[in-house]
Amino acid sequence: MNRYDIAVFDVDGTLLNTKEGIVNAIQEALRCCGIRKIKPEEEALFIGPPIQDSFREILGISKEEAKKAADVFRSIYKENEYLLSAYVYDGMMELMEELKNRDVQIAVATYKRQDYAAKICSHFGFNKYSGVVHGSDHSNKLKKTDIIKLCLDDLDAKDYRRAVMIGDSSFDALGAEQVGCDFIGVTYGFGFATKEDVEKYTSAGSAASPMGILEYF
Repeated sequence: MNRYDIAVFDVDGTLLNTKEGIVNAIQEALRCCGIRKIKPEEEALFIGPPIQDSFREILGISKEEAKKAADVFRSIYKENEYLLSAYVYDGMMELMEELKNRDVQIAVATYKRQDYAAKICSHFGFNKYSGVVHGSDHSNKLKKTDIIKLCLDDLDAKDYRRAVMIGDSSFDALGAEQVGCDFIGVTYGFGFATKEDVEKYTSAGSAASPMGILEYF
C-alpha cells in the first residue's frame, strides 16, 4: 500500500528548470520599466514566489512600481520563447510513470498564472499524468495554501494526510503545513539547497533528485 494517494507538484524548480525563460523575461520587463536589472546572485530568488512580491522585496521598489513591472513581465513571459524556455529535470518523467503505475493521483500547484501553468504542463507532457493543474489568479490573491487545497478538492481527497506536496521552497512547505498534508522538499531546484534547509520546516524528508522522491511512497 502506498504511503500517499495523492502527489501535488510545484512547477518551477521541481518539475521544470524554468530559469532561463523567467530571468530573460524579467530583465526585459525591468528594461521597459526603467528599473535596474537583477544581478546574477538574485536570479534564483525570483523563481517560484509571486513575481510582484519579489520585485518589491528584492529591488526595493514601491507597490505601484512592482505591480507595473509584474504586469509588463506577464505580457512578455506569455510568449513561447520565454514561457517554454525550460527543461524537464532528469528522472522526472520516470517518476511520473512509476507513480502512475502505483495508482497515485497527481496534481500541479504553482504560483505561475493559471493559463501559463496549463500551457507549460501540456507542452512538456505532464497532462498525460494529471488533468489537475492550479495556478495563481490574475489578481494575485491566491496563496500557496489555497492553490494546494484547490488541487486536493478537485481530486476529492478525503484525508489530506494521505496527500503530499512536493516542492523546492518555503512557500510549498508552509502551504502544505497549513493545508494539513505532508511535504517533501527537493534540493535540486532554486529554493532549498540542502536537506538541512528542508529540515527547518515540517516535512517527511528531502530528495536530491526526482527519483529520490519515490522512496517516500
